[in-house]
Amino acid sequence: MRKLGVMRERFRRSLSVGGGRRKGGGGVGLLREVVAPYEAVVEELKKEVKARETEVENLKEKLRSVTVTSLSNGNGKKGWPPSKRKVGCSYAAQVAANPAPELFEGTMSQVKEASKSFTLLLLSLMRNAHWDIAAAVRSIEAATASTDNITTSATSAIASTVVTHHAKYALESYISRKLFQGFDHETFYMDGSLSSLLNPDQFRRDCFAQYCDMKAMEPVELLGILPTCHFGKFCTKKYLAIVHPKMEESLFGNLEQRQRVLAGSHPRSQFYGQFLGLAKAIWQLHLLAFSLDPAPSQFEASRGAEFHPQYMDSVVKFSGGHIPAGQIVGFPVSPGFKLGNGSVVKARVYLVPRS
Repeated sequence: MRKLGVMRERFRRSLSVGGGRRKGGGGVGLLREVVAPYEAVVEELKKEVKARETEVENLKEKLRSVTVTSLSNGNGKKGWPPSKRKVGCSYAAQVAANPAPELFEGTMSQVKEASKSFTLLLLSLMRNAHWDIAAAVRSIEAATASTDNITTSATSAIASTVVTHHAKYALESYISRKLFQGFDHETFYMDGSLSSLLNPDQFRRDCFAQYCDMKAMEPVELLGILPTCHFGKFCTKKYLAIVHPKMEESLFGNLEQRQRVLAGSHPRSQFYGQFLGLAKAIWQLHLLAFSLDPAPSQFEASRGAEFHPQYMDSVVKFSGGHIPAGQIVGFPVSPGFKLGNGSVVKARVYLVPRS
């Protein structure tokens, strides 16, 4: 449009200098004849741009009304949204009209896939930055083993086995532990809310409604409108817990992403976008957990524990599909859940031979 305007202005100037002295309206007529098609195109483009801008604003307003109702607290209090909702659940209704154990199991599968993807991305960045993966695994094992009261010799033996074969599982275990920390509390201990105890029925309904509203949304778009909603605060807290300053500086050469996250923003980088996909899956699982009555019971396999196939699933697949005798839990990779209908979402574990 600017180029067309410049062309029109140049043409007018050329006529005023050259042909503008001719008597009669020939110059003006010629100008109109040449410029008219361009002006018509410009007007059409202006109309199209205006229509698109109106459409974008309408979509933004629609999304804003949905997210404000479902994910922020309209009464100014901390905690969860008010009980009177104006947002439907048509998308999630195609899956289930009410929270169900089967929906929880399906969402846990999404968590598993998102966790694998983010872990592989982080591991590839570490390798590109020439990390000592063996040292990183030993550090992860030492940190987690200290909380489980595991001896140094046992930790070294497990770390050696993992480095040789499957470093990605140690890294995924680290990420999972950070993300699931606080899962048993209604806000991941981000505040002292007790809504689930004070008004449990309404709280369950609100959680499932939030799950429905959020299911079809891209997390980056949601956080572009409500960066400091509960989900946004969750993402900030967990990102800072997983990616410490030295790690980020080593991977990216600066602390730009961390600084933006600390400032309440959510970067649109590939790495942070992948993290948001995993964070959304965890958040939805959490909403479903607090939607169900009774709520799922979370459990985690202990290091050194016997392998129980009814409660555990090995992340490493053995030949023939059978777990060899004498295998014990080297470390947990992700937690499991016992559901109200009696079914079990198995805990994922990394197995090692009994020494």
